[in-house]
Amino acid sequence: MVNDVLKLKSSWEKLKSTSLPIVLYGTGNGADKVIDELERLGIKLSGVTASDGFVRTRSFRGFEVKPLNSFEKEYGDFIVIIGFGTNRDEVIDNIKSIRERHRVLVPCVPVYGGEIFNREFMEKHENELEAVYSMLADEKSKEVFVDFLKFELTGELDYLFNSETDKSEAFRNILKLGKNENYLDLGAYRGDTVDEFLKYTDGKYASITALEPNKKSFEKLKAHTLHLKNCNALNLGIYSTDCSLGFDNDFGRGSSAVIFEGGQAVTSVDLLSAELNIAFSYIKADVEGCEYEMLIGAENTLKSCKPKLNIAAYHRSADIFALPLMIKKANSDYRIFLRHHRYIPCWDLNLYCI
Repeated sequence: MVNDVLKLKSSWEKLKSTSLPIVLYGTGNGADKVIDELERLGIKLSGVTASDGFVRTRSFRGFEVKPLNSFEKEYGDFIVIIGFGTNRDEVIDNIKSIRERHRVLVPCVPVYGGEIFNREFMEKHENELEAVYSMLADEKSKEVFVDFLKFELTGELDYLFNSETDKSEAFRNILKLGKNENYLDLGAYRGDTVDEFLKYTDGKYASITALEPNKKSFEKLKAHTLHLKNCNALNLGIYSTDCSLGFDNDFGRGSSAVIFEGGQAVTSVDLLSAELNIAFSYIKADVEGCEYEMLIGAENTLKSCKPKLNIAAYHRSADIFALPLMIKKANSDYRIFLRHHRYIPCWDLNLYCI
């Protein structure tokens, strides 16, 4: 399977061989990482553009940020590369509109970590990728997995659009949440995933434990869930054990953690379960690149309770194989499903395990 994917030309290889100008769409952290890799590979970037509301008199990495039509007047034809993430319909529709006029690629860079999901990365981890493919529980998961590999390698949006499903399909057909769940929400943000849980349980549950490390988001989470019974909102992060982490609190939902003396307290799933005397039956984790460490600290819970799992699998390049392999190691009885929900690039890629 992996060998077949590797027959395709990578996005970076396409960019290196093109004679067309290359225009980067985006000016955030992702765009920074794309430019870093372009520079490493010796690929020339011709300019930077942004959505209409973000084109102002400013520069990014030495390029004046210009509206797309200025490049159309200057170059006529060129390649547009996407350097940001979105699930907003109007932005995705705009990208689709750009595709009708220009070649569009999404050279993939990780949200966290330095390993880029390129040809060398796939060759290095071929055995792990094949192992995960073979353990996936249904044909849709295998289709999503292959499309993910193809998209990450080639940057072609058709692979991404081909494998989209609505979250309701995963909740109704895979997770099938009951009315007596003990829900652990890791990375609860301002309460949107608590609302999601309530939607699919018709507001019936045994308990909700919601963790959010970002202080501003936590205050909103606490206020949002104040009316709920048996709901415990905690200003905590999650990790493999209890320690102190320094959290970058400037990015809201994207707050990330670094081990830091005197930082904010974090805990593990197993320790939290013991402290609260709750056997969690459903765990959702979107913890900004700490999913692997979270699973290490949840090993006893996964073995003894086998909670349903909803785990983000896109923050680090290795997540696509490291997370399912860790889950299977903790409890070989898990059936592992993979789904991708509407997002450019392949964010909102989740493991659903039962």
